[in-house]
Amino acid sequence: MSVSTGSRGSIPRPIRRHHKGEIMQTLFTARRFRARAEIKEHALEAVKKLDKFYDGIVKASIILSFEGAAKNIKIAEVNLHVHGVLLSAKEKSDDYRKSMDLVVEKLASQLAKYKTKSRMKDKGLVRSLKEKS
Repeated sequence: MSVSTGSRGSIPRPIRRHHKGEIMQTLFTARRFRARAEIKEHALEAVKKLDKFYDGIVKASIILSFEGAAKNIKIAEVNLHVHGVLLSAKEKSDDYRKSMDLVVEKLASQLAKYKTKSRMKDKGLVRSLKEKS
């Protein structure tokens, strides 16, 4: 999977991939630094893994940023758009890979919770329809 950015790396361009007939749009942004290719690939692969938890992800925005040269803090943030709901997670650490892995763990639990809630709503709707008939 190739990653495309603007000529100076500041303008994010969408990366599209097909999944079970749907297109998930993935945006990658590196703030205040130029991301190496292996960091971009790791971030994209990490977000790609979230498909196994829930296949209704419409759009994913990956934002990597750097906080202070003296502090050396790497921040990873991912926003997922899932059928009208925005799930978001943000983590800080001393390495981008570690931050991305922590964000993916958070989003996996958020997706599981969202999936459970949506199923409960569907069951409630089915029960109410059965009671009416």
